[in-house]
This record gives sequence, structure tokens and C-alpha cells, in this order.
Amino acid sequence: MNYIIICSIALLGSGLTLFSGFGLGTLLTPVFALFFPIDIAIAMTAVVHFLNNLFKLLLVGRATDWSIVKQFGTPSVLAAILGAFALKMLGNRDILTTYTAFGHVWSVSILKIIIGFLLIFFALWEMIPALNHLNFDKKYLTVGGILSGFLGGLAGLQGVMRSAFLVRVGLSKESFIATGVVIACLIDISRLSVYSERWRSANNSIDWSLVAAATLAALVGAYIGSKMIQKVTIQSVQKLVAVLLIVFGGLMIAGII
Repeated sequence: MNYIIICSIALLGSGLTLFSGFGLGTLLTPVFALFFPIDIAIAMTAVVHFLNNLFKLLLVGRATDWSIVKQFGTPSVLAAILGAFALKMLGNRDILTTYTAFGHVWSVSILKIIIGFLLIFFALWEMIPALNHLNFDKKYLTVGGILSGFLGGLAGLQGVMRSAFLVRVGLSKESFIATGVVIACLIDISRLSVYSERWRSANNSIDWSLVAAATLAALVGAYIGSKMIQKVTIQSVQKLVAVLLIVFGGLMIAGII
């Protein structure tokens, strides 16, 4: 059952993220968290996310705006390392409380609360018109890169903040997608280098065959999505993802996932 659930979300999330600039990590992390500790779930998602981004780079990379990559991506990489170390520290904290509901014991932790509120915040960013129509000058790209990278290292949420900035700097749809993919790859490389230590200490806790299956499903989703770029609007996909983020965020704060 876990293979069916995780692979289905990987396929759907990969297709969504090709248009919206985010979706795979934010959707897949809480689903992995249904079956694994949250820090392990984030690390497993990072592997799927990185391999999927490499594949998307082959599909759409030719439209990359390298000046944006330099200005936004460089600070993102450095901030992602700090965020990944913050994850290691928070992942070792004791749970705050436990409770029983529906015949199951649920646990609430600091990290789950942080991630849950972040998911809801970014979902509301997309749903509230006053925020959704904000524009950012290119001079703020460095700040955006720092925020995106740190959240990427901490919780795998770099895509939401990255999209909030890049979609408002005048890029074409193709360039927006390609530039976001390149930056995501850079952030993934930096945070994976930090997560690797956690993998060595918890290797028996990681189901690598499940990671491989989810990666394959994500690649299929990316390929299907690449064939539909001209048929789907960014706005419609972002609204759908925003609703799902609110649901997942609420469940994480409650300790259910």
C-alpha cells in the first residue's frame, strides 16, 4: 500500500511541479512521513526530487536564464546548507506531546509544527489575491535565494519561495520552468551532502527500493507534464497545490503525518 500511495503522489507531484515550480517536494515529504520519521522522510524525498530535477533539466534546460541562476541560485546553495544543518538539530529534539485518536497514538514534534505552518503559509500566499499579485524587483532576488535555500534545506520547501520570486521577474513560462529546475538541482546537491551523514546512521530505516520506485514514477510524471506545457496554466496548477498544502499542513501540525 505504501508503494501505491507514494508512487501515485510522486507521479502527480512531478507533473504539477513542472508547471508551478513547486509541488513534488511539498507533496511527497508528508506522504513519506506517513511511513518514516520526518527527517528521514525529508531526506528520501530529496533523493527523488534531485533525480527528477536532473531528468527535467534534460527536457527543458535549454531555456534557462543563467543570470537569474547566478543571482538567485548562489545564495540559495549556501542557505540550503544552513537549513539542512538546522534540520539535523531539530530532528533530534524530543516530541512535544502525544495523544490517542481513532485508535492510534499520534505524536506532535517541533519540526512537524514548523513544516505544517510553512505549508499553510505558502498555500495562503497563493490563495490570497493581495499577496498573489505582489511583484518583486530583481534586486530582491538575493534575499529570495536565501529564503528559498534555507527552507529547502530545512524542509524541502524551496520551490514555493523560489516560484514566488521568479514568477514575478518577467521570465517567459519556458524560462521560468527551466531556471527553476537548475536552481532546484543546485539546492538539492547542497542539502544532500548534509543529509548523507543521517543516511549512514539510519541506513536500515531507509527503503531504497521505495525511493527507486518513487523516482521512476516522478520521471513518468515529468515526461507527461512536458507534453502538456502549452495546455495548462501556471495559475490553475498553483491553486490546486495550495489546497493540498493546507490539508497536509494541518495534518502535520496535528501530528497525524
